[in-house]
Amino acid sequence: MSDVRVFIQRDSEREERVVTTGTTAAELFAGERSIVAARVAGELKDLSHEVQDGEEVEPVEITSEDGLNILRHSTAHVMAQAVQELFPDAKLGIGPPVKDGFYYDFDVEKPFTPEDLKAIEKQMQVIQKRGQKFSRRVVSDEAAREELADEPYKLELIGIKGSASSDDGADVEVGGGELTIYDNLDAKTGELCWKDLCRGPHLPSTRNIPAFKLMRNAAAYWRGSEKNPMLQRIYGTAWPSKDELKAHLEFLAEAEKRDHRKLGSELDLFSIPEQIGSGLAVFHPKGGIIRRVMEDYSRRRHEEEGYEFVYTPHATKGKLFEQSGHLDWYADGMYPPMQLDEGTDYYLKPMNCPMHNLIFDARGRSYRELPLRLFEFGTVYRYEKSGVVHGLTRARGFTQDDAHIYCTKEQMAEELDKTLTFVLGLLRDYGLTDFYLELSTKDPEKFVGSDEIWEEATATLQQVAEKQGLPLVPDPGGAAFYGPKISVQCKDAIGRTWQMSTVQLDFNLPERFNLEYTGPDGSKQRPVMIHRALFGSIERFFAVLLEHYAGAFPAWLAPVQAVGIPIGDSHIPYLQEFAAEAKKKGLRVEVDASSDRMQKKIRNHQKMKTPFMIIVGDEDMAAGTVSFRYRDGSQENGIPRDQAIAKLVDVVERRVQV
Repeated sequence: MSDVRVFIQRDSEREERVVTTGTTAAELFAGERSIVAARVAGELKDLSHEVQDGEEVEPVEITSEDGLNILRHSTAHVMAQAVQELFPDAKLGIGPPVKDGFYYDFDVEKPFTPEDLKAIEKQMQVIQKRGQKFSRRVVSDEAAREELADEPYKLELIGIKGSASSDDGADVEVGGGELTIYDNLDAKTGELCWKDLCRGPHLPSTRNIPAFKLMRNAAAYWRGSEKNPMLQRIYGTAWPSKDELKAHLEFLAEAEKRDHRKLGSELDLFSIPEQIGSGLAVFHPKGGIIRRVMEDYSRRRHEEEGYEFVYTPHATKGKLFEQSGHLDWYADGMYPPMQLDEGTDYYLKPMNCPMHNLIFDARGRSYRELPLRLFEFGTVYRYEKSGVVHGLTRARGFTQDDAHIYCTKEQMAEELDKTLTFVLGLLRDYGLTDFYLELSTKDPEKFVGSDEIWEEATATLQQVAEKQGLPLVPDPGGAAFYGPKISVQCKDAIGRTWQMSTVQLDFNLPERFNLEYTGPDGSKQRPVMIHRALFGSIERFFAVLLEHYAGAFPAWLAPVQAVGIPIGDSHIPYLQEFAAEAKKKGLRVEVDASSDRMQKKIRNHQKMKTPFMIIVGDEDMAAGTVSFRYRDGSQENGIPRDQAIAKLVDVVERRVQV
């Protein structure tokens, strides 16, 4: 044996160590149980990797992003082994890690039942306790085909070597370059228990899987194509500790309570009728009130900031989107054309910006008019695949609060700064306060315009973003084809991140539309264009707020701000007078005159998450007062009627949560 020199890199610390030939990464990090893999020369390796002279080796902790992916991918293999032990005829698809968990696809005769999932999870626990070893070996294409002759989907993947992807973007299990199989070996005898075509890496042993749970199953097309067979997908989750698994399951339970689709039905806010179509919602009266209040407040704030309102049609000739470039770059996201006017193609619009350009270009413009801020609540249509449509958050028809700002190059930085400040302030008005910013830069395969223009636009956006004092996260390649963007990422009440507003800087569409204004010297000059959507879409923002507040909207947004609860029928006229006075002040107050008993009325309106209940009995009628009951069940008695109305008005005007 000879000595080899390796360099161990931990964050900013670098340690040189001399070891003997054949030393593995596991031996380098012996005793450090949290380390599950190694990064060698930038590439993830199993801990069984034998280090070579001069290699730089970085430990991978199970709690890191890479470590979690390895944990979850290894657990997916355990699940697949359990399925084939219980269902020997099951054929294997793919099983990648995904956010917070993993899945594996199977071709089986019948869909899995909840009882099947319980049995599979129990068998996984048996496999985990066996402490089977994950063992990697390189194989030729021919050998892999021979070994996996009974697995048709694996045979299809052999030779692809990483070029395919599953329907949610996760890479298939075949690595580029080398073809590898991972064996699950008995800890005591070394006998083969199970194997899979996989690029790895994996945990050293199934005993290194601390905590997991199967979540649900669903149907999924093989490799995401509707032309392929329908497989059964089982989703699971795995975590570095039982406590983290428990916390995740509690989080999911809370998220389920807040699901906007569930709350939308329970609170009678909106629905997505099958007769209309997937991703196309209708708002019921109470949901309509919330939406109108959201829009009205936004409209008022935009007017205060100097925006001018415009309106554009829902459909247009296809040549408009040829000019804008959307038919070149965005056709897959658009509805198919309609043949009208002797063969002319018309499209439902997927965005509003081309039409706003036509408004700018409808007459000559002077530098004195700039910046020109055009704003529209514009309904657009995007043909999302059925597999990604999700309630109001991923819809096929939705209304953008869309603004396009036309300014001079000299005004650009100041206008961007004002726009981003306005956007963040308005989001805070709706009760969202925890933000970070993301800077999306050019996709080298999908852009128009010169590199110089993109560099200037990106540098300007970065300077503007940094002025806000919020964390700024890079998003390489995430920009639209016409320019870089800042997106506002917001955390809700339970810590989930939502992309909210976007601000995009565009030198290209003004060029494509030949937009011009007359400068101070009489010359024709090209404006700069800023694209800006604050809500993103009203529907999606509605869903985010619904989940953020768990349906308990602050009084200014609540469809019913207060409901009168009479102790007896004789108190109904008194409450109706109170409600009429409140409505004159712009409040949304109702009286429950149903035949239900008082306590049932209270329970009903608690379920509907009404901010205030106004309770009245004989003493209140005699004294000219009311009693306030709050959402938390506390009560304040003997409030004079005028003071009660003033209190409601104050809470609504200050937009505070109660």
